[in-house]
Amino acid sequence: MKKTIFQIGMMLLSTGWLTSCYTQSYTVGDGPQKGIEVKDRSHYLVYGLAPLKTADPVKMAGETKDYEVTIQHTFVDGLINAITLGLYAPTTTKIIK
Repeated sequence: MKKTIFQIGMMLLSTGWLTSCYTQSYTVGDGPQKGIEVKDRSHYLVYGLAPLKTADPVKMAGETKDYEVTIQHTFVDGLINAITLGLYAPTTTKIIK
């Protein structure tokens, strides 16, 4: 019985350790034309439930009608999230014009 509980506990713990950095990308218009890159960070509290500041891709793109948006939870973002035990959860938004 103890062995089974230990194995289940280790499986649940390892699922948290083995989660990867997520990336969401989408293209607006015809996609990037000039190769200009703009980055900004979004700041969240409590595992992303309470937004403090979110990056606005439309404002970041400016007057450009064709661009690509990539929203990432990078390794550094994940490390910060792990160190703060999920109280602070940043993400990185990148626009390529």
